[in-house]
Amino acid sequence: MDRSLIEMCRVELQRQLDEITAEAERTVVDMTTVGEENFPDPTDRALLESNRNFTLRLRDRDRKLVAKIKVALKRIENGTFGVCEGCGGEIEEKRLLARPVTTLCIDCKTDEEEIEVR
Repeated sequence: MDRSLIEMCRVELQRQLDEITAEAERTVVDMTTVGEENFPDPTDRALLESNRNFTLRLRDRDRKLVAKIKVALKRIENGTFGVCEGCGGEIEEKRLLARPVTTLCIDCKTDEEEIEVR
């Protein structure tokens, strides 16, 4: 696999990791600095709670992505980045650039999704 492609993916993965970490820190600060405000209108309180729940769902999604990013970075370190875990073939460059955390080539991913649908 081309070293420049691997380096581009490593840089992108690190950028994503840094961005997610910064966003998580902002969320923690926002949720700890906002006091329990007294909302006379129940609709306002419901909106606040809804927004908090939505934010927490996003952070949970990010947490799962962080785990995938860390695995991808380890695969770069140990030389298995870009190798399909399904068939052992090489994952296409376009796929790696679009989704550097991927572990399956497009054919194996398609097969996996077809099995999930059944």
